[in-house]
Amino acid sequence: MFRLLIVVAAIALSGGQAVAGGHGGGDPPPPKVEPAVAPAKVILTKQGAKLVDLKGMTLYYYERDTTGKTSNCNGKCTESWVPLAATADAKAVGDFTVISRDDGSKMWAYRYRPLYTSPADKAPGDANGIATTLQWRVARPEN
Repeated sequence: MFRLLIVVAAIALSGGQAVAGGHGGGDPPPPKVEPAVAPAKVILTKQGAKLVDLKGMTLYYYERDTTGKTSNCNGKCTESWVPLAATADAKAVGDFTVISRDDGSKMWAYRYRPLYTSPADKAPGDANGIATTLQWRVARPEN
């Protein structure tokens, strides 16, 4: 009986590593692949659904951005309309694509329309950047 207890204890101790780590000393687990995160989300307002960045700031598009490959807001324009920056290695996610800017940086676009924030918006949900005469519009999921 004592021998049986020793054998069971030895098996339990040697198998403990396999149970605890999920591997019995074999290959390491594969690296976790993080799912791509969209750079913006949709919120509902009294004016309807709109796109906001991950901080809740309203996103806009410029009607002159029509090619889907470039932004027409460069230089001084970016002082009033801040491009929604993408990292150099960002990849498209759903309806969101990445485009290159004139200065070589990357930015996000929604359905091929480059996205911007406005410094006139001070808090999440503000939409003070609407400038109809300048052809700037709130980005909406139906745009």
